[in-house]
Amino acid sequence: MGQSAFDELKWRGLIYGNTESVPEMLASGPVTVYTGFDATADSLHVGHMVPLLTLARLQRFGHIPIAVAGGGTSMIGDPSGKAAERQLLSREAIESNIATVKGQLARFLDFETRANAAILVNNADWLLSLNLVDFLRDIGKYFTVNYMISKDSVKMRLDREDGISFTEFSYMLLQSYDFLHLFDHFNCTLQAGGSDQWGNITAGVELIRRIRGKSAGALVYPLITKADGTKFGKTESGAVWLAPHRTSPYRFYQFWLNTDDRDVINYLKFFTWLNEAEIQELEAAVTQKPEQREAQRRLAREMTRMVHEETGLQRAEQASQVLFGGEVAGLSAAEVADIFADVPSGEVPATKLQGDGLTMTELLTECRVVPSKGEARRAIDAGGIYMNNRRISDAGFKVTLTDAIDNQFIVLRRGRKNYWLVRITQ
Repeated sequence: MGQSAFDELKWRGLIYGNTESVPEMLASGPVTVYTGFDATADSLHVGHMVPLLTLARLQRFGHIPIAVAGGGTSMIGDPSGKAAERQLLSREAIESNIATVKGQLARFLDFETRANAAILVNNADWLLSLNLVDFLRDIGKYFTVNYMISKDSVKMRLDREDGISFTEFSYMLLQSYDFLHLFDHFNCTLQAGGSDQWGNITAGVELIRRIRGKSAGALVYPLITKADGTKFGKTESGAVWLAPHRTSPYRFYQFWLNTDDRDVINYLKFFTWLNEAEIQELEAAVTQKPEQREAQRRLAREMTRMVHEETGLQRAEQASQVLFGGEVAGLSAAEVADIFADVPSGEVPATKLQGDGLTMTELLTECRVVPSKGEARRAIDAGGIYMNNRRISDAGFKVTLTDAIDNQFIVLRRGRKNYWLVRITQ
């Protein structure tokens, strides 16, 4: 008998907890399993990738994944793992977000070609038509307040001064009702989610048992942490998104490339499709030749290709090489601005680069790359000045608008690593 989906998730470190029946469920035949995704932004982020890839792994083992877009529950807000109540969105904003996220889900889940094709549903379709009195009578009676406040997601908030609103307190009932609805209409018997969802998921398991007299399962994976104590998926500029308009392929690539040696093997297990032998080989490389960062480069390549396809990966790798003297030609102004966001910059009016333009010595002093024209000439004569990563050997070289990238930027470099970004103002 081959490896089961449960075994696969276990060696990858993706099993944090599960109800007793789950290993047998996943080994005995196709199971319909669901995970919910909120609709609070117009893109998923890297924090969503473990639940998304877990569904994708289960699909590859023949199970049927359901992705539940939280059009209804996003109007309430899940208190799990949140220190304060989140801002509520309008129904229109949520619907717009869901429309965008659908395309991202399809990059991981097969909704069309497999016999066990994935299913996408929106819980607004059944939650928004609920009658409050009927819901409290038919569903609420199965939940005691004692039971609800014993769950970590609620208990944590009760201990805080501002407490928890009744709106968020009711979230557990709605998520449990989701599970019941999917059980009834799709024969869904398993819910998967992060470990912070354990209370909500097991509440749904209990609701199905009490109302239908049937067994359902819960499986949770660990919340991803970083060895240095900082939050996974966050950078100085904010969350790392899957949508390129929020996080460029270059920034996305760099996020994975900068993974700590202590985290990289776990991330390869959590996030990639590499098998156990391939990951063991990369683990040996981290131990024996950490300075080569082979595991990080493989992680960055795998993740960028997965999210942004081969074209996005190629542009991200080209952009990454620019800082090491790689070719600038072919990059867009937006990519150049992204790559050199953190280097010193100066401005030159476009009018100064029209006609004959400026000599290289004039441009270097204008942008304060060097303090004087004399030093500019000496740096050029010594072979240490580059424009758009091409060495300039003539101090009288004329720089015009034709040298600018999209008429917006010129990249100057002194020596191997000292970059300046020249912004062309109109």
